[in-house]
Amino acid sequence: MKIFCLGCAGKISRESVLDLLKSEKITRVTIADNNEKNGNEVVSWLKDNRVDYVKADVFQTDQTSNLINGYDLVMDGTPISINHESTKCIAKAGVHGVNLNGTGPEFAFHDDFSKAGKSYVPGFGMTPGITNVMARYAHDRLDTINTIRISHGAFRPFAFSPAITETTRIEYEPDLKDRIVYENNEFKQVEPFARPLDVTLPEPFGTHTQYIIPHAETQTIPKSFKNKGVQLVEVRGTWPPANMQLLRALYDWGFLKNETVDVKGVKVGVMDAIASHLLQSEQGTTTKLYGYALHVEVTGMENGKPICYTLTNHHPASDGSVPDWSGLRAYTRSVGIPMSIAAQLILDDQISDIGVIAPELAFKPELVFSELEKRKILIKAKKVD
Repeated sequence: MKIFCLGCAGKISRESVLDLLKSEKITRVTIADNNEKNGNEVVSWLKDNRVDYVKADVFQTDQTSNLINGYDLVMDGTPISINHESTKCIAKAGVHGVNLNGTGPEFAFHDDFSKAGKSYVPGFGMTPGITNVMARYAHDRLDTINTIRISHGAFRPFAFSPAITETTRIEYEPDLKDRIVYENNEFKQVEPFARPLDVTLPEPFGTHTQYIIPHAETQTIPKSFKNKGVQLVEVRGTWPPANMQLLRALYDWGFLKNETVDVKGVKVGVMDAIASHLLQSEQGTTTKLYGYALHVEVTGMENGKPICYTLTNHHPASDGSVPDWSGLRAYTRSVGIPMSIAAQLILDDQISDIGVIAPELAFKPELVFSELEKRKILIKAKKVD
């Protein structure tokens, strides 16, 4: 099997590749990135003779799709802002695909993948991705669904990479149209810091006030679970307390609008300047506790009784006691590994259909949970009536 790893020179997606290479079925992996220095650095880090590098630019559709031809699947780790362009390249090449963050543009290429007889899963990291599968676990057991509340804690620095800095800023942009909830059969746009809720995450992450964020689960789950009558879907998230404190201040002072200011005759976006500072500062690139915490709560009826399913994840501590999970890698491995699992399940014909398939419909939850457990990531489910 030959895998084309688009935009996988970052700290998260390289973990997807590392996990992929543990399979003997993989015969070739190509790191394809526009940053030649970073791409070759990842090749060296992986230390595997099955891996090579090629320069690729997703804005050059014909050129990149030609590079993809001959591969079995593309793992796409490019930033959120270019999901449409990267998916267009994969669809034109007519191969299987999966990306890390799936925000919606991918579904425009459903017919292209279907005609090619290929499958594409948008958004199979921790969230979206594993959270969708956790919700599906409850869906499969309930007769009807009332509410789905998805929460996560991403315990990582504000700005350990440009792509992560971009994600952090975008989720709290004041006028973002995709910051929505699904309620009473309609989507409703909400403001930043809307609908605060205290959520107790799995240890050692504790209880945090969380707010609605723009995430793909809210867009896909209402349609996927329509047969169960779901009335409410909300997705919340948090980062380390210091990150949230900074975000709140940036929002209150209007900095998240990224308005242009004049600095000694140079025009710059105020958030662009702050992001650049954070990327170069200790405060922006370090934090006290690392990891990824998920909490999914689904309520509904089962056998005539009101039931609540609560699912959480658990991974090795970031204190260095478990090899390869120390510090930031407790976060990057948590996010990167699921994309590799999805890629391998697609190649093993374990996916439900062809075309673009939402994460909650793509695979059997028990199969995904089993693969996660092999990699020291446990999913625990609690049922309360």
